[in-house]
Amino acid sequence: MNDLLRSFGRALASALHPRMLWLTFMPFLAATVGWGVILWFSWQTLIGATRSWLEGWSFTITLYHLFDWLGFSALHAAIAPFIVIAMAIPLIVVTVLLLIATLSMPAVIRFLSARQFPSLEMRRGGTWYGSLGQALWTTLVCLVLLIVTLPLWLVPPFFALIPPLLWGWLTYRVMSYDALALHATRDERRALVRRFRLPLLLIGIASGLLGSLPTLLWASSVWLIVLFPVVTAVTIWIYAFILIFSALWFGYYCLRALQRMRADEHGGVRHAAPVPY
Repeated sequence: MNDLLRSFGRALASALHPRMLWLTFMPFLAATVGWGVILWFSWQTLIGATRSWLEGWSFTITLYHLFDWLGFSALHAAIAPFIVIAMAIPLIVVTVLLLIATLSMPAVIRFLSARQFPSLEMRRGGTWYGSLGQALWTTLVCLVLLIVTLPLWLVPPFFALIPPLLWGWLTYRVMSYDALALHATRDERRALVRRFRLPLLLIGIASGLLGSLPTLLWASSVWLIVLFPVVTAVTIWIYAFILIFSALWFGYYCLRALQRMRADEHGGVRHAAPVPY
């Protein structure tokens, strides 16, 4: 627990460094432009398809009756845009995560290596292609789970619980590889992930909870739907900052764990060495 809190504090301080803040803008610009173009041309089509899909559900009819009974009839028109936004945001987060994993994460680890772990040997057990493959495969699994659990997103409190768990698992799988790719061998990386799976998963879930804050902002008011383009751009940068912070948190924790594992191994070898006569 001490290592988790210590790495959290150091990651938070480092996330405010100008170099780390600059790293948030590359994925932010790429994701904003890409998703801005997609949503601009497909928004009305997505809204219409979602409304048709909702009208075929008896659960939706019951929900509309409940809104009428509570005096919130105006929410009928907001359900379909909210569903589209709720589906778009996870895809945007995945895009930002992939961009950070492939573009920003190596710079984050080099930053940590130079400032905090200058004596830690680089054994280069991971590659850029390995990182990309790990990220794509894990993302595919996460998207399948997202689709399977989609009906639960309409039921409180699952809409607030499922995203942090999914993004936490995704972040843990992707960033634990990237954090150790430069310094650890493949065997060292696998041993560390097995040994520290629970703390790494906790870091991932905590990062997922932080990443759910912008989604809760959307849920707080249907009027934000009117400001969707502006709020989406701000949200993408917030996600980029949170993911850079998560990369630093994983990096500090994993590199510290690797440093201690190697020190323990060297200590064991020295202890086992025969004493010369």
